[in-house]
Amino acid sequence: MIKKLSLISLFTLLPASYYFAQTTVYAYVKDQDGKPVERAEVDLAESDDDKTADKIGYFQFVDLKPGHYLITVTKSSYESKILEFDVTNDEKRKDLGVITLNYSVGSDAGVVVIDDSANDTEDGGSAMQPTVGLLSSGRDAFQNVSAFELGAYWFRPRGVDNRFEDVVFNGVSMSKNDDGRIDFSNWGGLNDVTRYPYENVDNITPSEYTFGNLGGVVYYNTRASSYRKQTSLAYSFTNRSYLHRLMATYSSGLSKKGWAFTFSASRRWGDNAIIDGVYQDAYAYFGSIEKKFSDRHSINLTAFGSPTYRASNSPNTQEVYDIMGKDYNSYWGWQDGEKRNSRIRKVFEPMFMLTDYLKVGKNSNWTNTVSYQIGSDARSRLDWFHASDPNPTYYRKLPSYGLLTADEFRAQSQIDWDYLYNANRINLTNMDDSKRGASYTLVEDVNKDKTFNLASHFDTRLSDNWKLNINFNYQNLQSDNFRRVKDLLGANYAYNLNPFNNDAQYNIDDPNYQVKEGNRTQYSYQLTKNHYTLNISTEVDFAKWNFVASIFSSYSESYRNGDYRSGIAQFVNNSKGKSAVYDAIDAGIKGKITYKINGKNFIVYNGAFFSLAPTLNEIFINPRVVDYLTPGVKNQIINSNDLSYIMRGQILKLRLSGYYTTISNSTEISRYYAAASSTSTGSYNTLINEAMSGADKRYLGAELGFDVKITPTLNAVGVASIGEYKFTNTPQVYSFDDQNGFRSFGAANIKDYKVAGTPQKAFSLGLRYNSSRYWWVGASANYLMDQYLDFSALNKTAALYTVPGTTDMYYDGVTPELIQQLTAQKKFDDQFMLNANAGKSFQFGKYRMGISISVNNILNNRDYVTGGFEQGRLANFPDALEEYQRATPYFGPKLWYDRGRTFFTNVYLRF
Repeated sequence: MIKKLSLISLFTLLPASYYFAQTTVYAYVKDQDGKPVERAEVDLAESDDDKTADKIGYFQFVDLKPGHYLITVTKSSYESKILEFDVTNDEKRKDLGVITLNYSVGSDAGVVVIDDSANDTEDGGSAMQPTVGLLSSGRDAFQNVSAFELGAYWFRPRGVDNRFEDVVFNGVSMSKNDDGRIDFSNWGGLNDVTRYPYENVDNITPSEYTFGNLGGVVYYNTRASSYRKQTSLAYSFTNRSYLHRLMATYSSGLSKKGWAFTFSASRRWGDNAIIDGVYQDAYAYFGSIEKKFSDRHSINLTAFGSPTYRASNSPNTQEVYDIMGKDYNSYWGWQDGEKRNSRIRKVFEPMFMLTDYLKVGKNSNWTNTVSYQIGSDARSRLDWFHASDPNPTYYRKLPSYGLLTADEFRAQSQIDWDYLYNANRINLTNMDDSKRGASYTLVEDVNKDKTFNLASHFDTRLSDNWKLNINFNYQNLQSDNFRRVKDLLGANYAYNLNPFNNDAQYNIDDPNYQVKEGNRTQYSYQLTKNHYTLNISTEVDFAKWNFVASIFSSYSESYRNGDYRSGIAQFVNNSKGKSAVYDAIDAGIKGKITYKINGKNFIVYNGAFFSLAPTLNEIFINPRVVDYLTPGVKNQIINSNDLSYIMRGQILKLRLSGYYTTISNSTEISRYYAAASSTSTGSYNTLINEAMSGADKRYLGAELGFDVKITPTLNAVGVASIGEYKFTNTPQVYSFDDQNGFRSFGAANIKDYKVAGTPQKAFSLGLRYNSSRYWWVGASANYLMDQYLDFSALNKTAALYTVPGTTDMYYDGVTPELIQQLTAQKKFDDQFMLNANAGKSFQFGKYRMGISISVNNILNNRDYVTGGFEQGRLANFPDALEEYQRATPYFGPKLWYDRGRTFFTNVYLRF
C-alpha cells in the first residue's frame, strides 16, 4: 500500500511536461555536391547537448520535449547554417531532412565596410515547413556581395541609407533619435557575438520583432545560452582605419544548474594606416549572463560598450588634392614632434539590458526587455575669437586665391599648433594687466544621452500553420547637448561671446562669463522624446502559399529645453526654457506573399506603406539657439514594392528582383559655417541652417544575384544592380541663422536631380575556389556607375538669378542656358575595382585554427570619389558666374576619395 501511494505521489509531483511524449529529431549534413559532411558540429540553442555528425553526416537529438528549437550547424571551410523547427506532442520522430552546407568564401577574412562595423551574417529564418527551404537556405548572393565586395565602396542597395535601416538588440532599436541613423561604433569590435543575427530580413520584408523600415532588420538575441560553447582568440592586422585588432570570446554553454555565460572583449588601435594624421584607439566589451529557472523561464543580463577614441580626416577641394595628394588631411599638425589632430571623436555609450524569457502554455512565448543606455559622444574642433581662420585650406590661403604659391601652401598645409599657442600667449593680458580671453581654443560638441527602453514581444501559434506576433515598445530619451572648452591652448579663459554677431552674449543671464577648460560655452540645451510603438504581425502557411502581414502605429512627443537666454534681441524669448511639445502619430502596413512553385523555385512579393515622423534634427531647425520648428516639417510618407523570382538549386542559386519606392514630404537639413558676405543675400559669417522641406524622391530599379557551381569546388558569383534614384518635385528652401533669422528662398529647381551618396548602378563578378583540404581563394571584379555630387539646395533657387527684393527682375546676362550650366549636378566617372581573398583552416583535435587575408582595390585606383558636397556659399548670379568662370574655383566641391589598396589579415584559434 505504501509503495502504491509513493508511486501516485511521484507522478502527481512530476512537471506537466513529463507527461508529453519525448521526440527524437534527426538529420543529415551534406555539402553542395551531396556528399556527407563528417564531424559537422550541431549546437542546440539553450542547451549543452551539442552533437557532432558522424561519418555519413548523421546526427540526432533524443528526448526533446514539445517546443520551438534552433540549431546552428558549423564546419570549418563551410558557411554556418541556422535552422528553426518545432516539436509537437504527437511526434515520436522528426526528420529535418538534409541540411546542406555551402562552401565558405572566408567569413574570417575580416570586414570591408566602414570601421569594422559590418558582421558576417546568416538568415535566421522561420520554423514553418512550407518555406523553410527558402528562408534558411543560406546567405543570399546579392546581399553578401553588396556587403562585402561593393559595400567597401559605399554602395547602398536600392539607394537606401543608414537612416532607413533597423538594428535591434533583444527588441530594443539602436537607431539614434537625433538623426535616425545607427551608430555602429556602439558595438564596434564585437564581431564574435554579433556574427550571426537571430533574424535578418532584407529591404521591406516584414520582421517578427519590429515593423522595420526600408533597409531591412537585423535582430540580435544576446541570450548567453544561444552562443556556441567555445573559446575564441583572434588577431588582425590591417591598414584601413586602424592597424591592429585583438579579440577574445568565451562561451560556457548551459550548465546543469541552468547558468550560461558569454564574454567578449577586443581592442583596435593604430595610427596613419593610409590617411595622414588619422589614428584610433578603441576598446570593446560584452557580457551576457543567463539563469535558466526551468524549461519555461529564463532571465538574461547583457552589458556591452565600445569606448572609442578616433581622429577624423577632412574632405578637400580638387585643388587641394592636386597639390597635396589623395592622402592629405587638413585636420592635423605637428606639436612637440607628434601629430595632433583637431577633430577627435570620443564616444562611449554603454548599454545594459535585462531580458525575461517566458514560455506561456504550449505554443506561446513572451519576452520582455528593459534597457538603459547612458554615455556621451564628443567631437572636437578648433574655435577662434576675433582671429583668422586656422584651417590650412581656408580659401584665402589656397594658391588659386593668389596670395600663396603652391610651394608656399605646401609649407603651411597643416595646422600650426605653435602659432595658436603663441597667439594666445601674446594676448594673455591687457595694457592694465587684466586678463584677456583666448584667441584660439579647442572645443567639443557633446551629446550626453540617457535612454530608457521597454520592449515586449509575444508570439503564439494559433494553429500549426498560423503564427501571431505582438510587439510593444516604449522609449524615453533625455539628451543633453552643449559645447565645452576642451583645451584653452595656453590662454586664461574663453569668452562666451558671438564674434560673428557684434560680440552678442550667448547667455545674457550670466554676463562676463569666463569659460575655463571643461566648462560649457556658446550653447546648452536638452531634448526630450517619448515614443510609444505597437506592432502586430501574422504569418499563415499553406502548401503552395505563404502570407505575412504586419501593421504598426506609434506616437511620439518631443520638446526642447534651453539653458541659455540668447543675447540677440529677436531670440531672447525663444531661447531659454521649455518649448512647445511637437507630437507625431505614425502608422503603416507591410505585406509579403510567397508562392512556392516547387521546393526550389519561389515568387515573392513585398509591399509597404507607412509614415515616418521627423527626427529631432529635422524638427528643430537650430536648437543650439532657439526652439523654432523647421518650416514645412512633416511626417514622411513611404510607399515601396518589390517582386522577386528566387531559385535555390544545387547547381544554381539566383534571385531577380524589381523594386519601386517613393518617399514624400522629406525634410533635409544642412548645417555649415559660411565665412563670406554677399550684397544680395546678406551676411553669411555665421552658422547657416539650410532646410529643404517637402522633398519627394523616387527609387526605381532591378537586382540580380546568382551563385553557380561550375565544378564541385569552383563557384561563380555575380551581382547586378541597376537603379535610378532621383528627386521628383521642387521643394521649398529656407535658411536660418542668428543674424538674419528665417529667410525663405522659394522652390529649389531640383526635379530630376539624382540622390547622392551611392553609385546608382553596380556590377560584380567573382570566382571562389574551396579545396577539400580546407583552403580557399577568391577574387571579384567590381564596376560602379552613376555616382553624383550632393548639391546645395540654396544654390538651386530663384535667389541665384533674381535681384534681391524683386520677383521678376533678373541680373544682367541671365539666360536659361547659363543657369543650367551654373546649377548642373556633377556626375563622377565610372570606376573599376578588383578585390581578392584567401585563407586556410586547420584542425588539431578540438582546436581549430584559421588564417585569412582580403585585399580591396588591388589596382590602387585613387580616382573613385566615395562622397562629396557642394559648398553652399554663392547664392547670387554675379558671384556664381565669376566662380564658374575661374580656372580653379575658390569654393569647389568638398570631396572624399577612396583610400586605395587596403588589406585585412586575420588569424584565429578556437577550442
